[in-house]
This record gives sequence, C-alpha cells and structure tokens, in this order.
Amino acid sequence: MHEASIVAGIMRIVEEEAARHDVTRIARVRLRVGLLTGVEPRTLTACFELYSEGTVAEGASLDLETVPALGTCHACGATFDLHRRCFACPTCGNDDITLEGGRELTIAGLEVPQPEGATA
Repeated sequence: MHEASIVAGIMRIVEEEAARHDVTRIARVRLRVGLLTGVEPRTLTACFELYSEGTVAEGASLDLETVPALGTCHACGATFDLHRRCFACPTCGNDDITLEGGRELTIAGLEVPQPEGATA
C-alpha cells in the first residue's frame, strides 16, 4: 500500500504551504492522479482522512482528478488513450510509442475556507 507514503508526502507539502501563507485551515485538497500510477482512490482517500487528523487539513475534502493514460505512436503519429493498458497503437499496431500522460500525481490546488459572513 504505497498510498500511505504518498499521503504522508502530500501532507508535508500541505503543512509547508499553509505555514508559508499563514493559513490555519485547509478546506480542500485537489490532486491530479494518472491512471498508470497504480494509486487506488479509495485507499488514498482513507489514508488522507487518517493522516490529516490534527493538521491544518483535518476535515478537508480530497478531490481527485483522474488523468488519462495517453500514448503517441512514433510510426504514424497518432495520439491515443491507453485505457486498456494495451501499449500498441490502435491505428497501425506499432508498439514504438511514447507515454504522454497517466503517470502524474500532483497537487493541483489547496483551498482555504471562506471567512464567516463572506459571500461567494
């Protein structure tokens, strides 16, 4: 379960950024997670809930944006979705491809709660 170490790293960054901006509470953490990372969303969310206890992110929501796995064929130039985890070009069948996406795991944003009485 590598999700625990991933969340530990995320929480370190969240705490550092909150301190850097004098923020005492984070309301939402947005992550971009590539399909090829092997990250299990439910496990990641459960680890986040556990690791965020007692931190500026306690009670924060965790929003996950799935980044598709994309490939580009060197033979014909086609760009295609690797959703089947088949690493061959569906246009020409060539397996000389470059992965263009799907390995990302990044913090896309941190949101702070609106002050009491503020309007959106």
